[in-house]
Amino acid sequence: MASLIGFYSLVFGICSSVAIIIFSIQNFRNPKKLNEKILILTFLQFFLVTISFLGLIISFVNSDFSNETVFNHSHTTKPLFYKISGSWGNHEGSLLLWLLVLTLFIFLFILKSGKQPTQYRILTLLFQEIIIIGFFIFLLKTSSPFNYIYPIPEEGLGLNPILQDPSLAIHPPILYFGYVGTSIIFSSSLSAMVVNYISKEWAKHIKVWVLISWIFLTLGILLGSIWAYYELGWGGFWFWDPVENVSLMPWFALTTLIHCILVLEKRLELTSWVIILSITTFTLSMSGTFLVRSGILNSVHTFANDPERGLFILIFLFTLIFLSLFVFFFFHKKETNNKSSFFLVSKETSIILNNWFMMYFLSVVLVGTTYPIFLDVISSDKISIGPPFYHKLIIPFLIPFLLAMTIGPRLKWIKSDLSDKFILIIFFIISLLLSLYIVKTLKIDFLINSILISFVFYLFFITLRDFFNKKYNNLSQNIAHFGFSLFLLSIIFNNILSSEVITNLKVGDTFKSEKLKIYFENITQKNEKNFESFVGEFVVENSQGDVFIMKPELRIYNQPNIATSEAYIRTSLFSDKFMTMNLVQNQEYFNVRYQIKPLMIWIWISVLMITLGGLMSIIKKNEN
Repeated sequence: MASLIGFYSLVFGICSSVAIIIFSIQNFRNPKKLNEKILILTFLQFFLVTISFLGLIISFVNSDFSNETVFNHSHTTKPLFYKISGSWGNHEGSLLLWLLVLTLFIFLFILKSGKQPTQYRILTLLFQEIIIIGFFIFLLKTSSPFNYIYPIPEEGLGLNPILQDPSLAIHPPILYFGYVGTSIIFSSSLSAMVVNYISKEWAKHIKVWVLISWIFLTLGILLGSIWAYYELGWGGFWFWDPVENVSLMPWFALTTLIHCILVLEKRLELTSWVIILSITTFTLSMSGTFLVRSGILNSVHTFANDPERGLFILIFLFTLIFLSLFVFFFFHKKETNNKSSFFLVSKETSIILNNWFMMYFLSVVLVGTTYPIFLDVISSDKISIGPPFYHKLIIPFLIPFLLAMTIGPRLKWIKSDLSDKFILIIFFIISLLLSLYIVKTLKIDFLINSILISFVFYLFFITLRDFFNKKYNNLSQNIAHFGFSLFLLSIIFNNILSSEVITNLKVGDTFKSEKLKIYFENITQKNEKNFESFVGEFVVENSQGDVFIMKPELRIYNQPNIATSEAYIRTSLFSDKFMTMNLVQNQEYFNVRYQIKPLMIWIWISVLMITLGGLMSIIKKNEN
């Protein structure tokens, strides 16, 4: 019954979308004020999709295996929390969640944009409805979450065990809020171009949506990174996996857009940058959806291969791109300001420089992600591009980017001179001497590391100083930039100071080295609701004489029958002690992997600080 209600809610939902388009076109011709029927229909559309989504959740909770999606991704022994999260932990359910957030955001947009011109609001709604109808058709035609199975199976196939994790359960909804938020930016930009509303007022209005999308996307990436760190057992936070890259690319574009919006809001400059980036962020979000759901990418995150779905998304994506290009070339009016609107040394110039660096980083990630796909199509050669490719291309350009990021906020609009040159020079010398000392002490590669560490410390010290300098009291910017400098420092020292031991042990064995001793004390077995657990107990002693217990775990799930390795992590402010174990096939030995990962917690904290900076910008705007 719940599945039936869910399906017909989708059918009535697409009918409401058609009605919204009809009333919107009528209202656009007589735009004195927004027709109240449009607001009611927009709410009805959101309500119907909500009912549909709740129908899917109820089907999962009740283990209704007459529903094909439930059968493929659930099991009666699965805990309730993962039954609920399983409703969006699959292709069909995730697209329904996309649609739910799309309808929620456009309803909130119409509700909160009352002070904006009526034609602009209506046209934004029309562009958004094109996207929404596309998702309705996609769900009903190729990806229905409510397909019926007969005869009804007694049991389901279960959810992939690595997805049965709290972080990954809440990671997709938060990430989708970031992705879907870019659709409002996209529709709003096209609308503003058509009605010639690209202005400071529009920049102030759309800035909130840009920040909301950016915050959710940042938090979504953070949760995915934390999940990969402890669940996949790799011991790292970022692996340049293609699906990780898919979420990172719109983040680069959104971050660049935030800085451009600041210029547009203050100076009515960089309108072309703003429009192009608004289109790009949504295009990258949709491209990520295409790449993940078409089965093209080879990743632990990807969904099953289905050419029909991939072809639909590809056609839909190209339709939206051509629509946006048509609107841009026929309706966008170039800036008519004087040629000398700002000087070489100014805040505007620093932001443009920042934009080009960010576009370069985005291009590197885009090439690294898509090149293996095109190579496979052209020559059938299969390759994978790993961290060395990204590190070699990104790190050299990261150095001048950090310098621009340090100096830029100290510049003034239009024309500037650095009034505190002496302080900046002093801090740079301190940063350089400190990095040289660290590089020499740790005996690492001299040139690139000493320069990189110098500029990261430079950004760190300057942003730290800004908290105490009333001249640069933009608190939201200070927190975000300081968080970014802390993020880079944590990554650098995490990479330099990490250590690892891999060995095979059986119960009673001891591993010894100059700095470490690991004793495999025992192993215990536990039976949980949907898996069997084997917990190892290891006594670890380091060179300082510190002794601690590590308890990594092996889980063997009943449905599907898959074994997973659960990391045991001891976290402190200075380092994580990370251990996993895996059974060596056909032997009584276990493969034990023990790592020390310095400053891991500061990577997570620094990303939260960056996000806090964006949140404070929204709060500051609302107060104004």
